[in-house]
Amino acid sequence: MSSSAEQPLYPLLEQVDYPDDLRRLPLEKLPLLAQELREYLVEVVSRTGGHLAAGLGVVELTIALHYVFDTPRDRLIWDVGHQAYPHKILTGRRGRMESLRQKGGLSGFLRCDESEYDAFGAGHSSTSIGAALGMAVAARLEGIRREHIAVIGDGALSAGMAFEALNHAGALDMDLLVVLNDNDMSISRPVGAVSNYLARVLSSRFYNRMREGSKQVLGVVPGVRDLMDRWEEHMKGMLMPGTLFEELGFNYIGPIDGHDLPMLVQTLQNMKEMEGPRFLHVVTRKGKGFAPAEGDPCFYHGVKPFDPETGEQQRGSGGLTYTAVFSDWVCDAAARDPRLVAITPAMCEGSGLVRFAREYPDRYFDVGIAEQHAVTLAAGMACDGLKPVVAIYSTFLQRAYDQLIHDVALQNLDVTFAVDRAGLVGGDGPTHAGAYDLSYARCIPNLAVLAPADEAECRVLLQTAWEHEGPALVRYPRGTGPGTQPAEGLEALPWGKGEIRRHGRGVALLCFGSLVTLGGEVAEELDATLVNMRFIKPLDEALVRELTASHRLLVTLEENALMGGAGSAVAELVNNEGLEASLLQFGLPDRYIEQGTQAEQLEEAGLTRERLLDAIRRRLSS
Repeated sequence: MSSSAEQPLYPLLEQVDYPDDLRRLPLEKLPLLAQELREYLVEVVSRTGGHLAAGLGVVELTIALHYVFDTPRDRLIWDVGHQAYPHKILTGRRGRMESLRQKGGLSGFLRCDESEYDAFGAGHSSTSIGAALGMAVAARLEGIRREHIAVIGDGALSAGMAFEALNHAGALDMDLLVVLNDNDMSISRPVGAVSNYLARVLSSRFYNRMREGSKQVLGVVPGVRDLMDRWEEHMKGMLMPGTLFEELGFNYIGPIDGHDLPMLVQTLQNMKEMEGPRFLHVVTRKGKGFAPAEGDPCFYHGVKPFDPETGEQQRGSGGLTYTAVFSDWVCDAAARDPRLVAITPAMCEGSGLVRFAREYPDRYFDVGIAEQHAVTLAAGMACDGLKPVVAIYSTFLQRAYDQLIHDVALQNLDVTFAVDRAGLVGGDGPTHAGAYDLSYARCIPNLAVLAPADEAECRVLLQTAWEHEGPALVRYPRGTGPGTQPAEGLEALPWGKGEIRRHGRGVALLCFGSLVTLGGEVAEELDATLVNMRFIKPLDEALVRELTASHRLLVTLEENALMGGAGSAVAELVNNEGLEASLLQFGLPDRYIEQGTQAEQLEEAGLTRERLLDAIRRRLSS
């Protein structure tokens, strides 16, 4: 912040630390506040990196919501959280925004333990309506009068659980306001004027009192009330896209321009006076006010540090990422086999399917934020002879666990899961960490689980899983690996076999996936045997027996929850067969690893060269 001798860079924004300060501003000053807030958001994210375009699109909406509603008493629940940076700035955290997504700093998502204004923690999408409904039920049972507002994006509304909550909310007739932030379209001038006029009328006290009064007066006349209801629905159905939400029991208002602050404030004030389930449709522009983000909102959804003047940011680290390895493999495999189809739940760019979508549009399926459907869709395809590949993050596959078991594995269907972001993921923190897939997948019958040691092996194991007749999961980490260049062919490895990369004495390090490189450093220091296990399931039991017979201590190493993971598979074999072996297991501890760099997270988890050496030496000396 500038000194007192200088003109404040953001004179209005610097007067607003909390929503109470915001509510003291006259309405006519809110557009200027929005301009300063948007400029400040660009400035701070240009230094920290993080989610940008979504927040730029909801600046006016955020201001209006906090201006109209008595937060935090009124519960404001944001979906996902990447659109909530302006919310953080206006709720006492402006001075800490420089710490965003860093170790010990502000979360990139919403956290109840970070601020009382974060009514519900959110890193995954489509939870806001259900959470807000739960809070509304609690308020009713406790006899408390307050508002409950769920802000959900049009993408998040594609998830089944959002519609489940809408269906339940309409049936319960709760005081609930759902705000749909629709940033996938724009409003033309004529349509916008009509929509805004209808919104003003339909949300006004006069209209609603007239409507209810007319129903009360004329409802006693046989047949007239039914006629009125049909006329009202017919007119709204012709003029507005809200028939679905009306049928679910919501009073639908909109669409309105989400960047028109006076309109937003007036509409929200009117809707605040209404009772029951209400649905406000707001149209915004993702990346609003920052030309590079407006031009390419997908690229500027999540950003590295960038030039705030030009928007120029580094489009890659220079190394080959695991995601890029998958992208190349899936296109090459599709060229060879026309049965290959690719499915993703709204993660085309993140999962590396941009090139595939361009080259094989008829074989590419983005199902939206609907992980459960993605897996069952793949199962249906596999039933009739296709060979689907589901490209999904580890943390999002959790949301389709029943479908993974019931629809794919139980039927032993030939579906390949390319599971990205396995292990720790840096600044996205615990909500996006792929810390559990080895544990939750290993216990599923019929499902094979593979983990490559490097980029070259990632390509080979993807092909190996693809050629396997049955469900198979290949998990690989975020970002780059040790730099091993993949070959261009489509060769597979022997099924269920690990490899010894270094022969040593006394200690054998059994490494699964991304920590093979770290295991190699430890093995060199201890003159230990280094084993790249490759397969978590089926486990190379013959190799484990061989190592048990020839080594004093077996050490397992994985970037997954220690409980139930790959090390547990080795322990089960050792115990069940009564093998004479001392076993030491390393993995992620039974707690959430908070955000930071991936290196900082590994250090917090105790997965560093020094910590491993110390623990192994202590075990050997005991």
